[in-house]
Amino acid sequence: QVQLVESGGGSVQSGGSLKLSCATSRDIFLSCGMGWFRQAPGQERKMVSWLFSDGTTTYQDSVKGRFTISQDNYNNTRFLQMNHLKTEDTARYYCAAECRGQVTTGQGTQVTITS
Repeated sequence: QVQLVESGGGSVQSGGSLKLSCATSRDIFLSCGMGWFRQAPGQERKMVSWLFSDGTTTYQDSVKGRFTISQDNYNNTRFLQMNHLKTEDTARYYCAAECRGQVTTGQGTQVTITS
């Protein structure tokens, strides 16, 4: 069973920064792609950033240059550093892992950007 422990999020003013974390087990960390989705009220859930098991990364166009996905190999944790945040980044952010075609999503954490 894939377990994802999420932390981070909160409320900051526009232009500020936040960092999300997602920890998991060692085997999941090594073998599965992981990243974040986000969902704003009334909108579809969309991929924000993904770090594939081969180390490659991808970002939603709207966050390119502002968000960075990374990992801590010692603590089996992946991070989403979010800089230059905008009000339109307000959403619930969900950590997710894709293992052999199966996607597991965490409970999510709220990110609110105020103007």
